[in-house]
Amino acid sequence: MTARVRKAVIPAAGLGTRFLPATKSVPKEMLPLVDRPAIQYVVEEAVHEGITDILIVTGRGKDAISDYFDRNVELEQSLENAGKHDALKQVRDATELAEVHYVRQHDPLGLGHAVSVARHHVGDEPFAVLLPDDIMSDGALLRALLDVHEREDASAIGLLEVPPEEISFYGCVAPDGALVDGILKVRGVVEKPVQREAPSNLAVIGRYVFTPQIFDALDRITPGRGGELQLTDAIALLLEDQPVFGCASRSVRFDVGQRLGFLCANVAFALERPDLGAALRSWLRELE
Repeated sequence: MTARVRKAVIPAAGLGTRFLPATKSVPKEMLPLVDRPAIQYVVEEAVHEGITDILIVTGRGKDAISDYFDRNVELEQSLENAGKHDALKQVRDATELAEVHYVRQHDPLGLGHAVSVARHHVGDEPFAVLLPDDIMSDGALLRALLDVHEREDASAIGLLEVPPEEISFYGCVAPDGALVDGILKVRGVVEKPVQREAPSNLAVIGRYVFTPQIFDALDRITPGRGGELQLTDAIALLLEDQPVFGCASRSVRFDVGQRLGFLCANVAFALERPDLGAALRSWLRELE
């Protein structure tokens, strides 16, 4: 019987240099999308799909993340005394989302290494990986990955069809056959290929569900592109021993690790808010 995925790993140790100077003192994962930090959206996505044990991989200067998901008794008491019950609920909801744990990635050795440091917490269980730079409009992709894992007892990775000229910015899969209902078997995977050598235009994006054997593959990889331990290299090794499936995303994805994607996400989420949407939409029309 296939084990249910109970745990998720969120790598959040990056320096966020694209958002300097703000990220000199504020982790990029804590930059707000409207009025909630980006990382909260990712935690909420996991919780919505039934995953309530969250491990956040942090690094130096990331204490604001653990502080955010912890209780702030003084703030809560102040809000309660002031009768600000809506604000109090929002503060408490953030601390009660899930069972959140933390581990440090002491050396910035890449995404593969960040996932590998989760081994002790994950143990011999399947688990999800959610990259906080990828904010999804809903949890449909993660749900699809979980469904494939439960059906096939195999790893599954999120895919996005991108223009051929953009594939060099991503990991890229070589498909074993066509997409059927948005799902395919993966034959191979390569990190950031040049366009003329890319096996497809299917990019790997930041949602994964892995069997625990990915940790053995991570132990075997050597530094690759950029001198880092690449997660795609470990997936390629995993393919030698067991199947890996890909699920194409039909949701809207915002790359909030890029300044334009971050701005677009803020506008999109604000437009959906009943307290902000109408006024913001009116203001945007005036700019045209």
